[in-house]
Order: sequence, then structure tokens, then C-alpha cells
Amino acid sequence: MTTTERTTGPTAGRIAHSAFDGSRLRVILLLDLYDGAQEQFLEAYEHMRSKVASIPGHIQDQLCQSIENPSQWLITSEWESALPFLAWVNSEEHIEIVRPMHSCVRDTRSMRYSVLRETEPRPGAKPRSGLQAQVRVGDGVARHALTFTVKPGSESKVAEHLAGYTSPKALLEAGTRLRRTSVFMHGNRVVRCMEVEGDLAAALRHVAGRPEIRAIETAIDPHLEQERDLSDPGSARVFFTRAALPSVHHVRADGPEPTGLRRHALYYPAVEGQGMELARFLSHQDEAAVGDPDSRIFTSTVFQRDDIVVRMVDITGALDLDPEWALGIKGAGKAAELERLLDGAAIGVDVPLNSERNLNRLLSHADMLPVTDRSTADS
Repeated sequence: MTTTERTTGPTAGRIAHSAFDGSRLRVILLLDLYDGAQEQFLEAYEHMRSKVASIPGHIQDQLCQSIENPSQWLITSEWESALPFLAWVNSEEHIEIVRPMHSCVRDTRSMRYSVLRETEPRPGAKPRSGLQAQVRVGDGVARHALTFTVKPGSESKVAEHLAGYTSPKALLEAGTRLRRTSVFMHGNRVVRCMEVEGDLAAALRHVAGRPEIRAIETAIDPHLEQERDLSDPGSARVFFTRAALPSVHHVRADGPEPTGLRRHALYYPAVEGQGMELARFLSHQDEAAVGDPDSRIFTSTVFQRDDIVVRMVDITGALDLDPEWALGIKGAGKAAELERLLDGAAIGVDVPLNSERNLNRLLSHADMLPVTDRSTADS
């Protein structure tokens, strides 16, 4: 068989992950059902299937049952790109539709892949587009974030709890290592970023079950704006789904890591309905930044959910040495583009970005408060 071919470009090694390349997405969900729950699960799936079929960007899905173990099931779905899938899987509608499945499922594992190569269509068949254009070279690390809000007035207490906990061990299980955890706050919004070598889902489950982490979660529970009960698997699943802040783009400069890197997170609330476009804009800006010798940005990870966009950067030197690089608006017309997409009132800045003073003011408001940043060496 022959396969379609794409050439790699000069940025292939820099972009480890991106939801914005237009490639089709294959989602694989492995499920382990409780004994006797198969018929109940099948009924719930049929309801979900009828709903997801009408979601823009959805191509098809399949439900499969193991020929060796009838409790093991597999759902695969194909999407035109990662963007409609992320919008769907993070929606309240999705949360409600999959809720009936919770009582059927003992364990799940979700995997998401861009389509890179495929066999050529048969003669006369319609050609398919949307292949990942470049082979990505990563560092073996998966990145994920959670975000939630706390009750106004409790920010300092929550920050104290999140900064003072005992770190879980770095090696969580065979092949899975917690490499770094970074926590930031902006007003009453908390963002917790994790870097994991190996299985991200396994790491999240393992860390959530650690006594030191459970103690912290219990301590901050009374301060959350949205109630949760992590002792109840259904409530915990809904909370982590709603709190998920997926990484949509990660890029790294060429060469060895420079000394003196500083990690910052910047908060960009988008104009309603423009969160994905704002994340795309910042991602493209950082692609250019890591390839420019004048830029001090070494890595950038953009997280996005609905109209919440967080950009985490590792830079050399102080953040305010060059506000345009720091904000991701280097270049003609880029400040105006950010103004169009950013809800300045939500971040506390409602001024045009037409002066150095205004840029510094926006940078000061967007820069999130660092609460804790722990690498493997600290654990």
C-alpha cells in the first residue's frame, strides 16, 4: 500500500503539540465496564451517539466490544480537527449526556491523535484532506491544566494552602513521572499546570488519590465557588471535566535550555465566543517568537477552554524587559489584533495598546500571581 506524503518544515521540531494545524483528529476511548452493566451502557451510548452525530466537525464514531473480555469496550471517533472536538468535550451538554455512563464504567482511558498518514483512497473514491503536515518532535511530556474559582475574599487562604502542601513523589508508577507542577492565581481564579512523563490520565488519578493531595483538596473545598465532593466518583468526574483547561499548543526554541529561565503565566479572557481564535493568535505569535534570536521566550504553552486563555511561558530575564514579546504581540498590527479578541474589562484593563505605558499596564494585569512551582528535583 502507498501512503500520502507530507514534507517536514523548519519548524517541525519546535512544535510539540498544536490543535491549530487543521489535521483530522482520531479519539480513542478505552472503557472497562462493571459486570452486568453492558446493556445499560449500550443504551446510554445510543443516546449519546444520536446527539454527537449532529455536532459540527464530527465525522463518525464506532463502538467496539472486546472479543476476549466482554467487559472491555472501545469507542473511536473521528473529527475534522481538534477544535470542534475540544469545544464539544468541554461543553455542559457533553457533561450531561455522558453522565448516565458513569455508573456503568469502572475505568476509562482517553487518547487523542492527529492523522499523519493513511492509505491512498481506492480509484474513484473521493480524496480526503486534513493530514497533519509535519512530524512533531516532543520531549515525552504531556501538559494539562485545571482552573476553578474561589470565593472572593478567600484568595490568600487558598494560596497559602496550595503553596504549603507536601509534594507527592515524582515517580508515580512504572513509566509515569510527575515532572513539574506550577500553580498561579489571577484574582479569584486558580490555574494548576502539570507536566507528566508517561500516562497523563494515570498520573492525574494517582496524584488525586495521594493523602497529601487529598488533604489540600479538603482544605480548599469550603472556599470554592462551585461545590464538589471528591469522595463521590460522579461528582469528582464532573468537577475535573469542568475544570479541565486543555493545552492546545506547545512550542520550544531550538538548542539546550538556557540558565536563568523564569516561568510566568498570563491570563487572557477573550471576548465572548473568541477564545479559540485568541488561543490560535497567541500560538502563532509564539511560533515566531521561539525562532527569533531577539526573543527571550524559550517555551510557550497555550491553554484554552471556552473564553479562558492562559499562556505559560519560560523566558530569560524579567518579563517587562520587552512587553510586546511578553504579551505575544510583536509585529505590525498585532496589538490591534489582541485588542479585538481580548475582553479588557474582564482583566481590569480597558485601554488601547497604543503606548508603552498601556502595554506595561496590560502586562501587569495579565501576569498571574505565582503560587508554587515545583520540579522533580523539589519532590
